[in-house]
Amino acid sequence: MSPAPSRPRIRPWLVVGDLALAAAWVCAGALVKLFVYGGLGLAGRPEAEAVKVSLSIVYMFLFAWLEAASGGASYNPLTVLAAALASHGGPAMYLFTAFARIPAQVIGAVLGVKLIQLTFPNVGKGARLSVGAHHGALAEGLATFMVVMVSVTLKKEMKSFFMKTWITSMWKNTIHILSSDITGGIMNPASAFAWAYARGDHTTFDHLLVYWLAPLQATLLGVWAVTYLTKPKKIKEQEADENKTKKE
Repeated sequence: MSPAPSRPRIRPWLVVGDLALAAAWVCAGALVKLFVYGGLGLAGRPEAEAVKVSLSIVYMFLFAWLEAASGGASYNPLTVLAAALASHGGPAMYLFTAFARIPAQVIGAVLGVKLIQLTFPNVGKGARLSVGAHHGALAEGLATFMVVMVSVTLKKEMKSFFMKTWITSMWKNTIHILSSDITGGIMNPASAFAWAYARGDHTTFDHLLVYWLAPLQATLLGVWAVTYLTKPKKIKEQEADENKTKKE
């Protein structure tokens, strides 16, 4: 069992890294689609998905390296929220994540979408919800829950950068493909907001429920589930005894 992580410190410079990575992330995803559908002319062909997955794995490795090199910057609000919860950083860490890092990621994603649309006007409008709001919320929440569980478990139990990134990339792409026809399989509120903002539907109930509320709740549940399932047996027994004593 890996040792308990030290109490994390608040690093203000991560806000700049979050903004930059969020902008680069939405641009990377859009450029891959432009290259596959436009440059390679694979629109409507079955091999297009295989090429997209291959390229997405490549840039996922690049972004994983950038995250490590920057000391923890990220492009996804769910990633920083899960990290804050799993690290037990306390109220200060949660407030820093919620009111500094996540807004920076949202702003960065919006800037990235604006930049890619200005450079390539035919880039598209981003993923859209193709089902009812509650069906979409269930799909996006379930997808997020499965991704968060795997990501947090690997971070706690696996040291190899290559293996962690490889497994996470393959798992994320699998979940993305399975949910792409329903919600777009975004699992990233900042990216979803940025494309919705560009379309003008970022304040609708459907968007808030599917791309914000459901993934955030799924992240909380995923982190709790991993924390409980990976907790040493002795600690579980001690907590059970304490609860029993309190009831008596």
